Amino acid sequence: MLFVVLLLVLAALGLLVPALATSNTIWAWSSVGASVLAALVLAGDWWRRRPGDPAADAQSVDQQAVADDQRVVVSAEADTPPADEEPPEEDTDAADMLVVADLVDEVRVLDERPRYHLSSCSWLAGRPTLGLPVQEARQLQFTPCALCTPDAVLVRRSRSAQVD
Repeated sequence: MLFVVLLLVLAALGLLVPALATSNTIWAWSSVGASVLAALVLAGDWWRRRPGDPAADAQSVDQQAVADDQRVVVSAEADTPPADEEPPEEDTDAADMLVVADLVDEVRVLDERPRYHLSSCSWLAGRPTLGLPVQEARQLQFTPCALCTPDAVLVRRSRSAQVD
């Protein structure tokens, strides 16, 4: 939609040049018409995307479904800290740390944040993340999140896989 508006504004500017050069009013009115059309397209797009519009909500759900796998969209839980606060660190015992140090399961990290998370962590909702093996995350001094308890989950998975 923005591309159409850009083209209409460029057309209006293109029509304004001959209007000024030739003093012909048809060019000037054509420029005004293109500008008004661009404004109408913008207003129509705003009307279609206004908050509370069911069609806009359905479209945003479709856009979220198409979002790349680097974003995790999960509804926030009541115990999730505010967006600007870091979640607490998971308390991992020494035996579990030794198991985690050898795992290559993928965890999610955020730039400039000290915690690593499971992909299902509610604190990650809507934030762009990077996937790293948990072993590498630990080597890079990331610590586990207390909300999703990645160390406990990964150790439990590892131990159950060894039993099977």
